Amino acid sequence: MRYPPHILEEIRARVPTSEVVGRRVRLKKAGREWRGLSPFNSEKTPSFYVNDQKQFYHCFSSGKHGDIFKFVMETEGLSFPEAVERLAGEAGVALPKMTVENEQAEERRKGALEVMELAAVYFEEQLRGQAGGEARAYLDRRALGEATRKTFRLGYSLPGRYALRDFLAGKGVDRDLMLELGLLTAPEGVNVPYDKFRDRIMFPILDIRGRVVAFGGRAMQAEAKAKYMNSPETPLFHKGRMLYNLHAARKSAHDRSRIIAVEGYVDVIAMTLAGYPETVAPLGTALTEDQLALLWRHADEPILCFDGDGAGQRAAFRALDVALPMLEPGKSLRIAMLPQGQDPDDLMRSGGPSAIEAVLSAARPLVEMLWAREAEAASLETPERRAGLARTLREAVAGIRDETVRRFYRDDIEGRLRGLSGGPASFSGGRSERAAGGRPAAPRGTPFQRRPRPGDPPPSPRITTGFNPLLKTAVPVPGAGGRAAKREAMIVMSLLAHPELLGIEEEALAALELVNPDARALRTLLLDRAAEAGTPETELMEARLRRAGLEEAYARLLALVSSGDRWTLDPNADPQRLEQTLHQAVILHRQTGALHSELHQAERALAEDGSEANFAWLCDLQQQLAVIAAAEAEAEVSHEE
Repeated sequence: MRYPPHILEEIRARVPTSEVVGRRVRLKKAGREWRGLSPFNSEKTPSFYVNDQKQFYHCFSSGKHGDIFKFVMETEGLSFPEAVERLAGEAGVALPKMTVENEQAEERRKGALEVMELAAVYFEEQLRGQAGGEARAYLDRRALGEATRKTFRLGYSLPGRYALRDFLAGKGVDRDLMLELGLLTAPEGVNVPYDKFRDRIMFPILDIRGRVVAFGGRAMQAEAKAKYMNSPETPLFHKGRMLYNLHAARKSAHDRSRIIAVEGYVDVIAMTLAGYPETVAPLGTALTEDQLALLWRHADEPILCFDGDGAGQRAAFRALDVALPMLEPGKSLRIAMLPQGQDPDDLMRSGGPSAIEAVLSAARPLVEMLWAREAEAASLETPERRAGLARTLREAVAGIRDETVRRFYRDDIEGRLRGLSGGPASFSGGRSERAAGGRPAAPRGTPFQRRPRPGDPPPSPRITTGFNPLLKTAVPVPGAGGRAAKREAMIVMSLLAHPELLGIEEEALAALELVNPDARALRTLLLDRAAEAGTPETELMEARLRRAGLEEAYARLLALVSSGDRWTLDPNADPQRLEQTLHQAVILHRQTGALHSELHQAERALAEDGSEANFAWLCDLQQQLAVIAAAEAEAEVSHEE
């Protein structure tokens, strides 16, 4: 069976060669490659090499060489279609059935690539021609001379509405295909499509094989609505899965064991001219998980270099949030911040390559950026504020999926927290009243909890709450949706049933953003109970519920807890499962709240400046919220079943 080349490329991109080979060969890192004993011949000295960047293996003892498909075929005796199906399943890539229609679609894809190449050549010719004089003058002022323009295939789109359309039509290109590829646009109410890019300097966007799949355009007119504009999503172009200039940067990245990501096209070109050809950039959107995975394929510790302004700092912090959950042993990031108000192009022209090298050398590890974001953004004069800092940092670290990396991050952060107060007790996660052996004193039984049993884990400092201080000026989330209300109910009722999980101190629960008034009222009851020296007896707690008139609130909140979460109220619930579930619920509540707050910011930004970047920001947040909502809905169904 024949599979489209772009499908095979996507599988290779998602499944590192070392991961596939490592299941059968014990590999060790050897510089920029992996090395091990040949799986094809018996040997004592390793002669088998794997290169993730180039996506191949080579065995010097047997002379065998190939990619992940060939390796599976060689070692497991599978046919090519079987190997493709196996690896596609691992990569999460859907394989098309090779029907006549699919073969025709692949032919259309080839034709689409030819059309994009025609458009790129056309734009290049316009830049070199008489109409491109002003654009050439602008590029000359930016020190982007003829050689640079040729290397990056820069072009120019004419101001006319139908220039590219008429050129391609003269080559026999169908209008519908031009629309599908994002070369034409047809806004609502417009009957005749016209050129999407007009009076712009054009930056071709190439895929990993160096084929033109999209364009970016920089407006020549200062009053243009969008300074930069990218092609829309097309069958050839998925901006969240690609990096600008990766096709050219990959060899230098391999040779130097380093890859640098900057913010824009001109930044990439400036870095290349400064002697850093291993530089790439996202495509008009915040760094995505797919783009981060691409970076990690070319270097274990990519450097993200952001502009020295507020937008650059926000981009750095968004990248931090994307990267933290994905960290693995040996895989991290460093973040370099440029001087205030400068981008790489500005710095290159003012200080030359040495100034850029100084910035890259000062790149900060990810853990330092996490600390800086939280510790430097907040006032820490009071114990309560320092406790809030501890809570936020522990939440962030708890989101790291790899257990080993999470443990080392936790150790690092705890050491920094101890340094704030000069002693380990201040942020150790325990209550002030301690039992023998240094463990927190176990509270006595109440109608909402079971008595602690021998061997139970200590109260977890990771059950924490609160929003990122960077978003404290955001508009509060209006109203609680159905799932948010159920989540609030589960969190509060679980803590009422198991108050040993309240965490560090009273303020932990107090910082949780709750919309349901019943949840807030019962939270107050919890905090009052936590503030006392001991745990109230059953009669006292019930009496306090009656005196406060909260019995109906308790019943209403209890009714909101979904059937799939009722187990968390069981006095004999598995403590480890309970702790993990509650922790995930708190993290999700914080995350969705922060996303809604940022969504309001994005909506305001788009209203003030209808740029493509602001629109992409808004779409990205909407997509994240949609993914979370879909995951919650699926989890609810699975729990109820």
